[in-house]
Amino acid sequence: MRIPVALPHAYRLLNHGPTTLVTTAHGGRANVMAAAWVMPLDFDPPKFAAVVAADTWTRELLLASGECVLHAPTTAQVDLTYAVGSRSGRDGDKFAALAIATEPASLVQAPLVRGCAAWLECRRLPEPALEAAHDLFVLECVAAWADDALWSGGGWRFPADGPRTIHHEKGGRFFATGDPVAARR
Repeated sequence: MRIPVALPHAYRLLNHGPTTLVTTAHGGRANVMAAAWVMPLDFDPPKFAAVVAADTWTRELLLASGECVLHAPTTAQVDLTYAVGSRSGRDGDKFAALAIATEPASLVQAPLVRGCAAWLECRRLPEPALEAAHDLFVLECVAAWADDALWSGGGWRFPADGPRTIHHEKGGRFFATGDPVAARR
């Protein structure tokens, strides 16, 4: 079940560096892409940086709507993550073609992809120079959610035999998030 995450803790949802899915929507069209280069920037208000290439349909929809949703997909979604990262939304509706289950977001128009570990509804903070020079978008998180089976007490709790978030290496090869290791205090 999807549960809310306090906005000052939203950074924790992506702080461990997982591959993400980015959904956008505008003018009756929606898209989803995979993005490996997404990271937290600030706590309160929570901000994230995401690289969205200049020639992507996602970028066009993000610029038009000013909104997106960042998702942390799980090991169960490796094939989906690779598929949405390997084709363009300009060539057709990825949601229909890949039978991607979604539900409405609470504050933005972009849909939430079901089955993810986390969802971060975001609004674009325009930084035209960064966007043009580096394809880097600054996003403010306005609502954050996590799967209650994986998130507890303000942090991740990945079961040994259950889903974990994923990290992309190259060419369809991913790693699953590993076991936590605590430093001595």
